[in-house]
Amino acid sequence: MSYMYPRTKELSRTRKSLSDSPPSSPSPTAKNFRHDRASRLDSGGADSKAEPLGRTSSYTRRETRLAALNKQEDDTSPRDYKKMYEDALAENDKLKSRLDDSKHELTKIRSQLDKVNQKQDRISERSTVLESEKREKQALEKRVTDMEEELKVLTELKSDNQRLKDENGALIRVISKLSK
Repeated sequence: MSYMYPRTKELSRTRKSLSDSPPSSPSPTAKNFRHDRASRLDSGGADSKAEPLGRTSSYTRRETRLAALNKQEDDTSPRDYKKMYEDALAENDKLKSRLDDSKHELTKIRSQLDKVNQKQDRISERSTVLESEKREKQALEKRVTDMEEELKVLTELKSDNQRLKDENGALIRVISKLSK
């Protein structure tokens, strides 16, 4: 490319300004540089489509090529609007049936999710009931052990009471014999 452009200060300034400016807003010197470059390549006697001219020119060439292909397509085959309409209706029906299937599947999944949630609620309720029953059972067991200890104390007290009654009776007999 250096054979086409002699090295000058203006060229280096132009290249510097191209690298400094943002791609969305090229500077006026960059526009002139691109224009000069494109016009020199075009005036070089070569076909402008044969040599790449940068992004914009390749984009333009591609667009032109696609437009030509589309135009050829339009020219060679007349459009059958009735067939296109029927195809669109068939596609619509397919999409509607898929949508209905998806809705049915969604309702099934929701019902399954509700059932699972209800089971989990029941399980959590059962676990809370089991926990409360467990606490009640522990409280009752504690009361039973306390009552058993009280019964032991009561039996000891009854035996002490009986012993004291027996001793009291013996003392009364001894006192009555001594007093005679």
